[in-house]
Amino acid sequence: MKKAVVLLSGGLDSATVLALATRDGFECHALSVNYGQRHRAELVAAQRVAAIFGVRQHRVIALNLQIFGGSALTDPSIDVPTDGAAQGIPVTYVPARNTIFLSLALAWAEVLEAGAIFIGANAVDYSGYPDCRPEYLQAFEAMANLATRAGVEGNRLTIHAPLVHMTKAQIIRAGIEAGVDFSLTVSCYQADDSGGACGACDACRIRRAGFAAAAVKDPTRYLQNA
Repeated sequence: MKKAVVLLSGGLDSATVLALATRDGFECHALSVNYGQRHRAELVAAQRVAAIFGVRQHRVIALNLQIFGGSALTDPSIDVPTDGAAQGIPVTYVPARNTIFLSLALAWAEVLEAGAIFIGANAVDYSGYPDCRPEYLQAFEAMANLATRAGVEGNRLTIHAPLVHMTKAQIIRAGIEAGVDFSLTVSCYQADDSGGACGACDACRIRRAGFAAAAVKDPTRYLQNA
């Protein structure tokens, strides 16, 4: 069976990606990162999702990006925006996060002799992060095949981002078709310990709008309306 490392945050997008990779016949090895984010509820969600889809392994790496800060998700002195009025790249962008995560996935993929890495990056209904764009993912794939023994020896690795051109509504429909229970996922930037969503941050707004556009009941437990 072909092997893949799947980056699994515990959110809506990554759960859908894991479901799609499983459906497409990959032996999935899920990787989550405890990077010093504001809450751990998404890591608990990742464990639930990994168990439902029967991944071969689920590894959680502790890598504290709070030592750098620079993001509302890793620096408690920076408030998470809740007014929906952000212009440009928002303060919830974590510097180089996808590059760090993909590099960790790449290292594990080499050990596993896996030819694929799956990531839930999206360049349509998203917050404007530069490391979610198709050209970034293509560049990382090219680098990965230059920088690894597997690539040099002709065992090329492919970065799969099946959601990159989808709207959030399309992602939700694809996830449902692939068997995702979205009530198990957590997308909120500042969820409480039980996974309750704030209802006001960009992640909550995009998620809520996606369910509305898909005409699917939103199973999210919002702590407030926005």
